[in-house]
Amino acid sequence: MKKVVLLYSGGLDTSIMIPWLKENYNCEVIAVCADLGQEEELSGLQEKAITTGASKLYIENLTEEFITDFVYPTMQAGAVYEDCYLLGTSFARPLIAKRAVEIAQKEGAEAIAHGATGKGNDQVRFELTIMALDPTLKIIAPWKDQLWTLHSREECIAYANERNIPVSQSKKRIYSEDRNIWHISHEGGVLEDPANEAPDDVYTISNTIENAPDKAEYVEIGFEKGAPVSVNGTKMGPVELITELNKAGARNAIGHVDVVENRLVGIKSRGIYETPGGTILYAAHRQLENLVVDRDTAHQKDVLAIKYAELVYNGQWYSPLREALDAFVAVTQQNVTGTVRLKLYKGNVVPSGTKADKSLYIEDLASFSDTELYDQKDATGFIKIFGLPMKVCGMVERGKSEK
Repeated sequence: MKKVVLLYSGGLDTSIMIPWLKENYNCEVIAVCADLGQEEELSGLQEKAITTGASKLYIENLTEEFITDFVYPTMQAGAVYEDCYLLGTSFARPLIAKRAVEIAQKEGAEAIAHGATGKGNDQVRFELTIMALDPTLKIIAPWKDQLWTLHSREECIAYANERNIPVSQSKKRIYSEDRNIWHISHEGGVLEDPANEAPDDVYTISNTIENAPDKAEYVEIGFEKGAPVSVNGTKMGPVELITELNKAGARNAIGHVDVVENRLVGIKSRGIYETPGGTILYAAHRQLENLVVDRDTAHQKDVLAIKYAELVYNGQWYSPLREALDAFVAVTQQNVTGTVRLKLYKGNVVPSGTKADKSLYIEDLASFSDTELYDQKDATGFIKIFGLPMKVCGMVERGKSEK
C-alpha cells in the first residue's frame, strides 16, 4: 500500500497512528482533519501532524456544511437518541468520512484509516460511509488490526511518550472527548462507573448549574421553513447563529446530559454531553411545530423521529431510508415559520411565547366559550361512537361477573 488517508483529530489515538501506520504498512500517510467548529483544538495541528510523520495535512473547514446538511435536517426531524442524546458526534462522522473519501480519490490513496475502537459506534459510522461512497477503498482500523499491540489508553500514552509525540491526555484527565460546534462529549476515566457523579471539571464549554447566573435570560429565535435564521431579532448565518446560542446556553448551564446509552455493538456506555445551543434550538423548534403541524402528522413524525435517530446513531446516514425520511420531514417544515421566546435559567429551558405565520391555534376555538366552529352538543354523539368498543367490552365483562 503506497498511500493511506488517515482521519486525524490530533487526539491520542490518531496522533500515534501516523507513526504506527508507517512502521507497520510502510506507506505514506496523508492526514485529514475536519474543522467542525472545535476551535482551539486545531491550534498547532499542522506542525504536529508533519512532525509526527504525515506527508501532508488537510484541514477542511466543513462547519457550515455540517450545520446546514447534517444538524438542521436532524433537528427538523426531531431526532433524539434514547430521549436525550442530540447526536453531536453521530452526524459529524459521516461528513468527516465523506470528505476523506474525496481526498483519497484526489490523492490516489488505496485506503482510509481511522482511530475508532472496535467497541464503539464511530467505527461503524466511518466504515459504512466509506463503503457507501467508494466501495473500492480499503479500510484500516488499527484498533482491530492484528498488528496493533496497544490495549489501553495508558499503553497508548506510553507509546506516544516513547516517540516524543505530544498528547493532550494525561493519567489525571484521561477522558475521551469529541468536540464540534454542536457539542462536546466526555467518556472514560471516573465516568466509566455510573455510580460516580460527574466531577465539575468535566464540563469544559459551559457553566455548572451552581455557577450559572441567578437571573433568568431570555432568547428569541426566528425560523423560516424549519431553519433558524435569527437570534433576538438579528439575522444570522448558521455558524454565527449556533455560536450565539452556544454562548447563551453555556452561561446558563443548558444542555448537560449524563446518560448510560446503548451502543450499536451491544455495549452500554456512560457519557457526559454538553450541547448548550443545540438544546435551545431543539426546544424552540418543537414549540413552533406545536403551533403549525396538524395532529396526525405530528404524531407520525414523533414515531419516525425515533427511527431517524437510530439511523443517524448507527452510522446509516447515506442510506435510502434516511433520504426517504428527509422527504417526509421536508413537507412537515413548509409552515414552520415564526418566532419562539425561551427563558433560560440554571439548566432549564422554559417556553415564554411563540408566534407563527400559519398557526393552527385558534383562540376562540381553544377557549371554553361557544363558537361557530364547535358545537359542544356534537361531542355527545362522537363520544358514544368513539367509546362503543369499550362499552361493548364492559357489557361483556359485566355479564360474566353477574353469572
